Amino acid sequence: MSLNPKRTVAELKELRALTGDENGAQRVAWTDTWLKGREWFASKVKELPVEQHFDAAGNSWVTLRGASEKSLLIGGHLDSVPNGGWLDGSLNELAGLEVLRRIASEFQGRPPVTIRLVDWADEEGARFGRSLLGSSAFAGTHSIEADRSRTDRDGVKLEAALKRCGLEIERFPEAQKEQKNAGAYLELHIEQGPVLERMGLPLGVVLGTKGVERHIITFHGQEAHSGSTPMNARRDALAAAAKLALEIRTIAKKHDDAVCTVGSVKTSPGIATAVVGRCEVTLDQRDLDANVLAEMHREAQDASQRFAAEEHCTVDWSRLWNIEPVLFHPQLLDLCEQAVRETSGASHRMPSGPLHDAAEVSRAGIPTVMMFVQSLKGISHNKIEDTKEEHLGMSVMALDRSASKTMDWILAQP
Repeated sequence: MSLNPKRTVAELKELRALTGDENGAQRVAWTDTWLKGREWFASKVKELPVEQHFDAAGNSWVTLRGASEKSLLIGGHLDSVPNGGWLDGSLNELAGLEVLRRIASEFQGRPPVTIRLVDWADEEGARFGRSLLGSSAFAGTHSIEADRSRTDRDGVKLEAALKRCGLEIERFPEAQKEQKNAGAYLELHIEQGPVLERMGLPLGVVLGTKGVERHIITFHGQEAHSGSTPMNARRDALAAAAKLALEIRTIAKKHDDAVCTVGSVKTSPGIATAVVGRCEVTLDQRDLDANVLAEMHREAQDASQRFAAEEHCTVDWSRLWNIEPVLFHPQLLDLCEQAVRETSGASHRMPSGPLHDAAEVSRAGIPTVMMFVQSLKGISHNKIEDTKEEHLGMSVMALDRSASKTMDWILAQP
């Protein structure tokens, strides 16, 4: 059985029809629609000489035993955000399935190394706000106590949703057993941004995932009547926050791939007839270089103090979350770039702003690399998310070439 990228595209459409509606994909983790998608996927692998099981965190593993116990892991995720796109996550998994089929056929069911295709559970974190749930359990970076009581908008606890799917959160650490004999990890993903399209390139090689600094910044001023308070007598918390929102754009532009975003603003009292006495904003800063990320953080803090003083306010910071940058394996980057160039004739190395399961696998010490395929208009997490079918086919071929090169690399390791 030779590689058939058109089958991958057809199966993606089949999955979309089964688990989507007029608003987009609806495979939110721990829901019936997500489970339906997983059952559909299980039916696709029954024809192969593989073993399938779920680990303690709900990750699905399809294993093709090889002559060596050393394993090549290929990963993706079938879960989606609500009203999501047809490619985010599912392309990774179905392209990996097609590569698994090719390898199983070429080597009569026994390749030189063991091949393992993983569907990570709850990559998106769409329902309970905890992204990379299954892969973090695999990597050993998951915190049970931090996540046990997370609730969705209907008040359902994560722990209860897991139990409904046959999982116990206390057993999540057992998922680390799946690391045994892992020699390398590959992941294909749509870019979810506009860079490759603007460059006219179908495929790119991912250098790593950016680190994140995410904070709540609260400016404290004085509520006052909007009609009677002179402009030069105001302590306007929103004015200080607005200045910061503009400044962080300047901070980001000093660095090539850095991004900074003020994504949420809450004001009090929040009425038309009052000067804002309290303004809370969120700041999200990302870069692949830890030093750059730290510098941007310092600059934003300094700017917030400066603007607070200008508006006769005070300011305080509260960290929401942070994660360090993850750089992918240099030798696998080279092999991946070779595969991309052999497939499309050109390549581009770029960081990933969004987080991916690949970052958690890398944190576990497993050599890791990712590949991007162009996203039309750079849109994702949206029903209009799309990629040219020609480029989808190329991404399957490039992933297949990368898998072959990586199998050889794994065998060459001591």
